[in-house]
Amino acid sequence: MSSSGKPLRYDQRPVDDTPVHTDDLPATPQRDRTIPATAWVEAPPELLALGDDIGGPVAAYKRRIGRWLLWRAGPATDADARYFAVAAGDLSDQWTFRLYADGRGEGIGPDGARHERFRAWKEALRDARDAR
Repeated sequence: MSSSGKPLRYDQRPVDDTPVHTDDLPATPQRDRTIPATAWVEAPPELLALGDDIGGPVAAYKRRIGRWLLWRAGPATDADARYFAVAAGDLSDQWTFRLYADGRGEGIGPDGARHERFRAWKEALRDARDAR
């Protein structure tokens, strides 16, 4: 939180490198800090390399959506970014969504459908019931 008590913008939150385990990742978005993928003890290699082809940003934890842990490499708007969802109970169950600087997006969801809207991809995560 800022000194005024308002949440900090995502790009103004301090990075918290404190090691964290899967069960300790918070359910809701963090408004006072950024948890980098490098702090997640069980982070799969695919997550650690998520931003490699878009300028190398380290992925940051965003929130849980049901059984999924949601991460993002890159900024929230106006630039290339990639989202990564991984099932907390099966780190091999992974899905990505790519956002382009021009606003286009694409990704396959756990429903097997190709999504062009980030919201629809997140809804597919929310609605996914069973592991692959």
